[in-house]
Amino acid sequence: MSSTLFLRIAAVLTFVHAVLHTIGGVFGDVGPGPAATAVQAMKVNQFLVMGHMRSFWDFYHGFGLGISISLTAEAVLFWQLGSLAKTDAMRLRPILATFLVAYAVFAVNSNAYFFFGPVIAETLIAACLGLAIATAKSQAPAYEGAAVRI
Repeated sequence: MSSTLFLRIAAVLTFVHAVLHTIGGVFGDVGPGPAATAVQAMKVNQFLVMGHMRSFWDFYHGFGLGISISLTAEAVLFWQLGSLAKTDAMRLRPILATFLVAYAVFAVNSNAYFFFGPVIAETLIAACLGLAIATAKSQAPAYEGAAVRI
């Protein structure tokens, strides 16, 4: 298996994570009971922030949508890095390592504050990034092997 394949898998997993986060987290319905009461309290209590009236619901909703946007951008980036990995995956290792650490930390954060769905997704994405790093190979250009005669 190659770095390209692992990056493509990471891209698909990240996009699925973005879609499910958007459907369930950003635009999902809140059931009746204490959750609905909490959401209502977040919506009705507004305050002035830098000249704009906002509520905690505005921040919650906006940050949730921001995460969906970031996840979608990362999915596209992983797909693009998969294309770059075809020619020289070794040079991508520092970038992939950065995302690997970030997704590992996201998984810890999700475990502490959310539930197992995102933990599983983020762990799988981190694993794909780790495997992309482990299978990274440098493809030497054709001219490097040619002897130079003077």
